[in-house]
Amino acid sequence: MVVNTEKLDELVNRVISSLPRDLDLARKDIEKNLKSAISAGLARMDLVTREEYDIQLALLQRTREKLENLEKKLTDLEEQLKR
Repeated sequence: MVVNTEKLDELVNRVISSLPRDLDLARKDIEKNLKSAISAGLARMDLVTREEYDIQLALLQRTREKLENLEKKLTDLEEQLKR
């Protein structure tokens, strides 16, 4: 998965801005380490992009429609055999 660096920067900036002012000297170091830790954590997760998710959702919907059509055809054939 590709990490959206814009969202990552936004998250890190929100965390950094919530730090006490007396940590200003360590702010850059904390920011770098926080970005690295978040990126590493996200990389270990089994995540997919929204685009990949949407593609799989569309594929699943088409497959479900085909299955429903086949089930209907099977029911119709079973009814014809009973007659």
